[in-house]
Amino acid sequence: MTDDRDTHTDTAAVETGPADTPTPADPAAAGTAEPPLVLVAVGTDHHAFPRLIDWADHYARARPDVRVLIQHGASVAPDTAEGVAYFDRGGLGAAMWEAAAVVTHGGPATIAEARDRGHLPITVARDPELIEHVDDHQLRFVARLDDAGLVRSCSSYQQFCATVDKALAQPADFRLGEPAGGGTAAAAHRAGRLIDLLIGEPDPRSAAPAPHPHPTDTWPEITAIVPTRDRPDLLRRALEHIRDQDYPGTVRTLVVYDRAEPDRTLERPDAARPLRVTANSQAPGLAGARNTGLLAAETELVAFCDDDDAWLPGKLRAQAEVMRAEPDTELVCCGIRVDYAGTESVRVLPRSSVGFTDLLRSRLTELHPSTFLLRRSALVDGCGTVNEEIPGGYGEDYELLLRLARRSRIRNVSDPLVRVLWHPRSYFGGRWPTISTALRWLLTAYPEFRLVPRGFARVAGQIAFAEAAAGRRRAALEWSTAAVRARWSEPRAYLAAAVACGLPPAAVLRALHRRGRGL
Repeated sequence: MTDDRDTHTDTAAVETGPADTPTPADPAAAGTAEPPLVLVAVGTDHHAFPRLIDWADHYARARPDVRVLIQHGASVAPDTAEGVAYFDRGGLGAAMWEAAAVVTHGGPATIAEARDRGHLPITVARDPELIEHVDDHQLRFVARLDDAGLVRSCSSYQQFCATVDKALAQPADFRLGEPAGGGTAAAAHRAGRLIDLLIGEPDPRSAAPAPHPHPTDTWPEITAIVPTRDRPDLLRRALEHIRDQDYPGTVRTLVVYDRAEPDRTLERPDAARPLRVTANSQAPGLAGARNTGLLAAETELVAFCDDDDAWLPGKLRAQAEVMRAEPDTELVCCGIRVDYAGTESVRVLPRSSVGFTDLLRSRLTELHPSTFLLRRSALVDGCGTVNEEIPGGYGEDYELLLRLARRSRIRNVSDPLVRVLWHPRSYFGGRWPTISTALRWLLTAYPEFRLVPRGFARVAGQIAFAEAAAGRRRAALEWSTAAVRARWSEPRAYLAAAVACGLPPAAVLRALHRRGRGL
């Protein structure tokens, strides 16, 4: 279950029309007979950008009252929207004059051209981890422009649709007033000014950088969020290990009781290790319980700990050191020790950071939720809290990892600092139909899996195994076939086929668990 990585390159070309191209009349004055035009431009780079093409094509399918024109470059032409590989000279500028909204990739020249034509561009950065570029410069560049209010960036299909809809409904918010004009030379000059943001030249109009959030001689307070239900003995063990952390700062513990009466006798007012309990006020289940803790926490740093797991003494100190040294880091994980039936296996990820495509390729079991140390603002004010809508709540921790990795790389401490207990009382033990439904939901929610054959094969193999264990042989074989077509060596596909033919699924899981492995 190792991961491999692909990369590429990009050059942005300036595509502009004549300097004296006339400014179009106000679209409102022209009547409503013609549908509004959404122009999507991916530039002239030789790398394909199928993610943006798919988003725009799906948008065209869902909004038949909108005309969508996609300049798709090296990518496959869209199925529903209008498509052109490349514009003739002047064609891109003319299309931008006509468009009600302009969507661009993260190339400086294309962004400058859109702004030159009076648009606030809706921008989707190419991601090298999705084989869309050679490096992450577009991600960093677009993030800077978005912070400066020069573009509206999008990182998910849902955000893309919502932003384009808003541009059509509230056009004034996406117009820059009188276009700057000036033709090719001026557009190139503006592109150069934008590139300055990428390479780090300070803009004299920008604010001073934010100070380091934690002075080097202090340790930030941390809230440990512990969801629990009907496991008092295991819970008390988990709480003891949190209390005994070798951490110089304050560690607050918040125990969230899910569908159970809180045990108030656990509360303690200790100044350095205070503990309080509360009831789950969100959706029943693990996701809702975690969100209850997130919303109630009063510290910026929060950490998850399941009630059947145990933190080793140096866990918080090692992770907080990363957070203190790297203020932009939003999530730090660490290695685990898996305890199954008295046998312990060490699972350590030998790398210091993890990206989005790493997680598409592999679940990376080492990144267990009980290892998470997070910035609360990254969820509550950023990508959203733990998803409570996943069928049965299965895999909510993995889905959260995917969302956070889309924002920035996840940091990892390569030491086993959490002991994870695997046991038959696991909530999802034997809930195969729920597992299958949740995994199929995941493939729909993250179409990027289709771009990573290894990752798609892994999830398809898991679905196949769940269907086989549930006794649905035909569905199991169909998903096994899909997994093998994506990656012929996917082991879960063959295990699923064996279970469909009569091998007991419990025996397979026991064999995996004894080796510290999951499905």
